Amino acid sequence: MFGDRANFCSEVLTFEVVDFLGSYHAILGQPCYTKFMAIPNYTYLKLQMPGPNGVITVGSAFSHAYTCDHEHYELATAVINSSELLWLRELSTSTVLDSNKPTSSNAFRPTKETKAVGINPTDPTKTVRVGTQLLAK
Repeated sequence: MFGDRANFCSEVLTFEVVDFLGSYHAILGQPCYTKFMAIPNYTYLKLQMPGPNGVITVGSAFSHAYTCDHEHYELATAVINSSELLWLRELSTSTVLDSNKPTSSNAFRPTKETKAVGINPTDPTKTVRVGTQLLAK
């Protein structure tokens, strides 16, 4: 058994360090769990693995995990929204119509249930379309 532990301790584990706060100090994948013979339990926020003197249990508090997850959700949402905002801004700038230019006569066709009502008695060209099927209220 001692020989197995010596081989286990001499193996190299390559990992990346990321500069952000989180509910975990390390994020381990399935190959690492297999190598350490670790068993994660996501419901109870526990990780168990065999150690030299028995089972090693690593845990976290639910309140800490919730706080970190909530903060990271807000951060991720802000990042996604800012990147989508740039994309939408680029997309919309090419399709925004100039409100000072008149549109073609085919741009708007009133339905049969509307009538033109003058809004300026001195200028008969200024009208609005009002629906004729509106309730009397």
